[in-house]
Amino acid sequence: MFKNKEKKSPFLFWPNQCSGLGKIFPSNFSSEIISIKPNVQSNDRQLSGLKIKTLNFRLAAIVGGLCLVLFIIRDGYLQIFRGDYYRQVAEENRFHIDYLPAERGVIIDRYNQTLVDNTPAFSLVMTIAKLPKEAASQKQIFQRVIDLAGLQPADLDLLIQEYSSAPEEPVVVKKKLDYEKAMLMISEAETIPGFTINFGSVRHYNTAAVSLSHLLGYTGKISREEFTAWRDLGYLRTNEIGKIGIEKEYETALRGKTGKKLIEVDAAGEEKTVFSEEAAVKGAAIKLSIDSEMQQETERALANEMSVIGKTKGVVIVSNPQNGEILTMVNLPSFDSNLFAGGIDNETYQKLLANQNQPLFSRAVLGEFPSGSTFKPYIATAALTEGVINASTSFLSTGGLRIGQWFFPDWKAGGHGAVDVRKALAESVNTFFYIIGGGFDNFTGLGVEKITSYAALFGFGTPTGIDLPNEADGFLPSKEWKEQTKNERWYVGDTYHLSIGQGDLLVTPIQIAAALNAVANGGTKYTPRLTLAIDDQPTTVSSIQMSDNVKSVLSIVREGMRQCVTMGSCRRLASLPISSAGKTGTAQIGGTEETHAWYTGFAPFDNPQIAVTVLIEEGGQGSSTAIVVAEKILQWWYQNRYLIESL
Repeated sequence: MFKNKEKKSPFLFWPNQCSGLGKIFPSNFSSEIISIKPNVQSNDRQLSGLKIKTLNFRLAAIVGGLCLVLFIIRDGYLQIFRGDYYRQVAEENRFHIDYLPAERGVIIDRYNQTLVDNTPAFSLVMTIAKLPKEAASQKQIFQRVIDLAGLQPADLDLLIQEYSSAPEEPVVVKKKLDYEKAMLMISEAETIPGFTINFGSVRHYNTAAVSLSHLLGYTGKISREEFTAWRDLGYLRTNEIGKIGIEKEYETALRGKTGKKLIEVDAAGEEKTVFSEEAAVKGAAIKLSIDSEMQQETERALANEMSVIGKTKGVVIVSNPQNGEILTMVNLPSFDSNLFAGGIDNETYQKLLANQNQPLFSRAVLGEFPSGSTFKPYIATAALTEGVINASTSFLSTGGLRIGQWFFPDWKAGGHGAVDVRKALAESVNTFFYIIGGGFDNFTGLGVEKITSYAALFGFGTPTGIDLPNEADGFLPSKEWKEQTKNERWYVGDTYHLSIGQGDLLVTPIQIAAALNAVANGGTKYTPRLTLAIDDQPTTVSSIQMSDNVKSVLSIVREGMRQCVTMGSCRRLASLPISSAGKTGTAQIGGTEETHAWYTGFAPFDNPQIAVTVLIEEGGQGSSTAIVVAEKILQWWYQNRYLIESL
């Protein structure tokens, strides 16, 4: 008999490593060293020198086989049916696109003075895709960001709702972040995933003349409607876009081109390699025809006169009649475009909207007003061209005309005596224009159709085409319009009212300015323009030549406007050191006692280089208020531009 010696097995199994085998091996299996006994007869199987019961072995094999089958099925499903999806997810996780914003183009005046540029600024940016998915973690991060940046909880909630469809695009949460807040948030960057601080720029507007704001405009966050219209041009949901003024009119030139950087990242989202990069392209520089120094003086002249007479709303447009360039365009009251540059707060915006003087309203191109007597030069042009009158035709003004029970007065009691077309323009004689417009007794006047036809020739009733958005078109009434709208026939009294710029006629200040230029230069109708060049490339000058018949009579009209200065309602300008011609206007407002005050004129008389149009809403008599503003502008221009540039 041989005595078997026990040997220690080289295989040891511990409970924490083999917990899944508890049902196969005895409960004390792992706590003892398993003995190896050769030459023992048994139904048990031996595996690697270990004795295992056959039943337990079979159970382990079955479990292992089932796990393997399940693994193969799952692997096949993921590769065959979900392979494309996970491949796309893997690629998306591997690459990240950084959008590189382009610096917006600057805007300068005709003398290269900066009107709009960009100033450095910190912005708080959120990327929704990088926020934690757990609601509790997200809420905790939001609260910290709100505390650090001085936000309201609703600010972040609204942004997430708005941009949830574009989670990869960075969303600007707050612009013009204070330096201290920006530094604090940068120091805590690891604790606020999904939020970053970007160092970029915001628009800065020249506020030396606040009235430039209507003209320059401002930028703001792109709306859903704007994004839908502009996304094919490469706009992102987080872009800013020009909202009004030059910023809107030349949006595509000013914005430049957004760059892209395709970055390969690791599983932790850390940047590893720049796969490709397309540099951003800076926006174009816009050079305006505006003289910013004259803009300041024009604004001051208008504001001072309105302060004297207790009025708050007015417009001045100064242009060059030889090419249609706008030198100044003042709208008062105004606002500061810089309020919008950093994202205007709701309280301030609501105050602007609630202001009854409408500081956001650009009266120069959007306002529609009765023209009063500033319309008379175009009635005179029509009558002279059509042969209704000639330069010598005279009518007797005795204080007005009576048609049946209706009386149509002159502004001067007792009338102006014998009046020809020059005197009629100089003294703004209503009777003369009643007769040439609507006729009287046996004299046949122009009639409404010819009046509106010539008015349209000078640009009334349609937008002038100035390079500003949303220009109003004014209104030219007609017989058909009155019958359809008011259910009334057209009377001779309607023609009389139209002939002196009253009734249903409406004009914009820019229409009056553009029509005046055509009279001043002898018959070339220029499209008013604000832009001289885009990236040093001159813009196109657009014009229409009037017929020789019209041109031949404009000299008579100009002579009448010259007499307005030498002997008529514009006599205040006679003391200027430069010759001028003009026309005053006093327009009644809807049958009330209030009147709008107008002046429109040009200088020098023999070689016009400047044209001025002034409107003071409810400003009384044009000959006593609006003309004061024109006088100050012409005086300044003569001393600071005409004399210097003539040397």
